[in-house]
Amino acid sequence: MKKIYLFIITILTTIVVSRYTYLYVFKHNYYYNKYLQVSNKIVYGLNAPRGRILDRNGKVLVDNIGVNTIVFHHLDNIKVKDIAIILNNIIEVEPAGVDYQKKYYLLYEETDSLLTKEEQDLYNRRKLTLKEIEDIKLSRIKPTYTKEEQKLITLYYLLTDGYSYDSKIIKEDVSDEICAKVNTTNIPGLTCEYTTKRIYLYDTLNDIYGHVGNISKENKEYYLNNGYSLNDQVGLSYLEKEYDEYLRGKKAEYLVNSDNSLTLIKDSVQGNDIYLSIDIDLQLKINDIIKKNLTKAESLKNTKYYNTSYVIVSNPNTGEIIASTGIMKIKDNYHDVSTNLLTSSFTVGSVIKGASHTVGYQNNLIKEGKKINDSCVKLYLVPEKCSYKKLGLIDDITALKTSSNYYQFITAIKLTGNTYKKNIKLNVTEEHFNIYRNTFASFGLGSSTGIDLENESTGIKGKTIAPDLLLNLSIGQYDTYTALGLINYINTIATQGNRYSLHYLKEVKNNNKTIYTYQPNLLNTVENSNFKRIIKGFKEVLYTGTGRGYTDTKYKPAGKTGTSETVYSKDITTITQTYAMFAPYDNPKYSIVVISPNISYNNDKDTYIAPINRYISKEVSKLVFEK
Repeated sequence: MKKIYLFIITILTTIVVSRYTYLYVFKHNYYYNKYLQVSNKIVYGLNAPRGRILDRNGKVLVDNIGVNTIVFHHLDNIKVKDIAIILNNIIEVEPAGVDYQKKYYLLYEETDSLLTKEEQDLYNRRKLTLKEIEDIKLSRIKPTYTKEEQKLITLYYLLTDGYSYDSKIIKEDVSDEICAKVNTTNIPGLTCEYTTKRIYLYDTLNDIYGHVGNISKENKEYYLNNGYSLNDQVGLSYLEKEYDEYLRGKKAEYLVNSDNSLTLIKDSVQGNDIYLSIDIDLQLKINDIIKKNLTKAESLKNTKYYNTSYVIVSNPNTGEIIASTGIMKIKDNYHDVSTNLLTSSFTVGSVIKGASHTVGYQNNLIKEGKKINDSCVKLYLVPEKCSYKKLGLIDDITALKTSSNYYQFITAIKLTGNTYKKNIKLNVTEEHFNIYRNTFASFGLGSSTGIDLENESTGIKGKTIAPDLLLNLSIGQYDTYTALGLINYINTIATQGNRYSLHYLKEVKNNNKTIYTYQPNLLNTVENSNFKRIIKGFKEVLYTGTGRGYTDTKYKPAGKTGTSETVYSKDITTITQTYAMFAPYDNPKYSIVVISPNISYNNDKDTYIAPINRYISKEVSKLVFEK
């Protein structure tokens, strides 16, 4: 029996000792920090360094640089005015403006004398609110502070501005000497920390990356509910905002001592790096191509209103954006306008005829190989509408090759339940427009592309329902579409109906270890369309058709061009040219879209259209397929 008791005691002792060892040795830091949080006040430093943004090949696009920053942690029982007086002897600030001076005067001076007896009486009877009274006082305050007093007021507002008990940046980029002085003076609540700010290493895509800043009052609840502090720097737009959860770091923690001094107990941790699908070298070379041709255009006829071109390169099988740029030339300066790919839309013309053909195939309005004689269409009370020239006998493939408008017009008329005859009266309904638009949307034209950026436009839909406008819609001359919509469209043709979300993110890494990889996201599949016929037609376009010369046929390309009229102003109509392609046509690897708005204009004297879009398209194709 003794042996049994001894055995049990030994086992229990071993368990206790093991548990003690585990808690003391292995979990010491965890429980010590818990103790600090319970027994002492913990305050947090400023934002930790954000993760970097890199391209698909590991080249850094967005990084951080270190700066000395004076930070104020608002602790209990601290008189801010006293802190401002001490700090005024250490750093220089620009004196406060008049508005700040007035607010300070209202806060610390006797101001009731600024009110009339009537106003005071109205306030006492609650006929005027406190806000209204304060506004009256502010309008009458004429502060007479000295320059030194104005500096103190500035510091006061720097110390109190924003959310009251959050850490605040007082001054960035201070010298090592001033930083050391702040930290050795032991001013309650003040530290000088080595923080970081964002730098952009290339003069392209900066707006696509987005910006970082303070949490707004409008979004405060959202961020608080998601584990943020009100003083956190967050991504405010585009990729910085979309992937903030990966990019944000973990802030340093400080123990508040009994004398209100601070002791660092946990250093900051940098956020994760995000790798984009962008190839920055390709992007920069495309920018150079656009810039060269923008300059070349200045010596060509009819280019008075042309100053911008856009290019997107994508992988149709994944939706990756490999390059995306917009360059605008104003006088002698070039400007990155890449966000216009999201927000601007264009009348794109015949480039969308692959989607128009799909309307015909889906509704049994087009019969493979059946030939018709290209001509003109004359609707009742509508001017005659034709192809750019008489194209002879055409079938569904040669209609694409030669970019026949007539073929699309006849298809649209059939959709209304009619057979064309001269001066026919068409009963066109909104449903007929919707059939086209719904089919177009399944390609990404007039619908979201799923891009991992906010503020994406889906273009503009015409509001008027009329027979001639239905015909215009079928040839890309009514609704407008974005450059992103156009690349989504050509990608869908390249994959024979699979439409994938467009995206910039490729993967997320922490210390070079991949923690997330973007997986292609299938948005929808376009059914009941003869993509083999469309692709064959698109191949013929670039080999021997209207797009001949836009790219070298050795890449085995397929694609479509477009030319459209746009109302530039009351008296001016301009020409926009578009190009969408992929290659190889039997195993697509890349797709390209080029848009050049206002490339020419109708001046009633000369119909010459500068071939700038073709120049850009050919050079970009060579760059992409021979890189």
